[in-house]
Amino acid sequence: MTRQEALDAFASPDLIGLGMAADQLRRRFHPEGVATYIVDRNINYTNFCTEYCTFCAFYRPLGHAEGYILAQEAIFEKIQETIDLGGTGILMQGGLHPGLKIEWYEDLLRAIKRRFRIHLHCFSSPEIVNIAEVSGLSLRDTIIRLRDAGLDSIPGGGAEILDDAVRRRISRLKCSTQEWVDVHLEAHRLGMRTTATMMFGCGESLEERVNHLEVVRRIQEETGGFTAFIPWTFQRPHTALARSVKEEATAVEYLKTLAISRLYLEGIENVQASWVTQGLKTCQVALRFGANDVGSVMLEENVVSAAGTHHRASEEELRRLIRDAGFIPKQRDTLYYSLFLT
Repeated sequence: MTRQEALDAFASPDLIGLGMAADQLRRRFHPEGVATYIVDRNINYTNFCTEYCTFCAFYRPLGHAEGYILAQEAIFEKIQETIDLGGTGILMQGGLHPGLKIEWYEDLLRAIKRRFRIHLHCFSSPEIVNIAEVSGLSLRDTIIRLRDAGLDSIPGGGAEILDDAVRRRISRLKCSTQEWVDVHLEAHRLGMRTTATMMFGCGESLEERVNHLEVVRRIQEETGGFTAFIPWTFQRPHTALARSVKEEATAVEYLKTLAISRLYLEGIENVQASWVTQGLKTCQVALRFGANDVGSVMLEENVVSAAGTHHRASEEELRRLIRDAGFIPKQRDTLYYSLFLT
């Protein structure tokens, strides 16, 4: 799909035709009729943050009475509970704290790996940029040290819209588009896998949304290091950005953007549907609009819920969702290797 074709698709009223085209491409990658999910946990190790993004209701400024930094023992308890419930991975992210240098993260990663056999998918690009800055290190050295301490892969969070005009408006203190790109390029060059994400519906134009897809496509063409692309919609309640963005993206807009993402990012094998922001029914429809994965059972989630969205799903509910959409449910791990049919 070319840039102009993507813009034309956004403008087209033919939602079903677009979905069918995306579904056809999904079948090329995944002809076996399987849709996957993962059992993992999202641990937010701190909510202190200095970036003050207008779309975020989770962060607290330094010194705030509701702010926290989780102790290692609290994190260990969450990981043990995850493993006891059949979890295979930990997604760990937090605010950008100016007092946590790389040694804090190395100590945590090493302590986890000494105690548990679990995949650590941690620290978005803004976090890694922040760790490098407060530690006086290069991005490369920061990623190497985190990897050597136990980091297995890097999530795509902090991307929002990869267009600096949008970023200046909604997250002016957060890392730039190029810094986000640099983290993923460096990780890929070091042999690590990462994911790419997009939070849309935050007042960006369709051209800016396509700019984001183009950035992701260029990285994948260069490195092949992305395991998956995960788009979701901005959640308005309790955020400062809600004052200027009056309406959330609709389910139709979500499905259209998902399908266009599948077609535009042909080099990325996996596209994940978001039940956390869209709900179970729209997630189910998304499996016929290019998605092949429904994400995580998510034993814990704090960021989206802080914005006022509270969709929940058990493993059995996700399996039933997948079956009712005409697919075979299969649990996977963080790197999209399938574990077993269910």
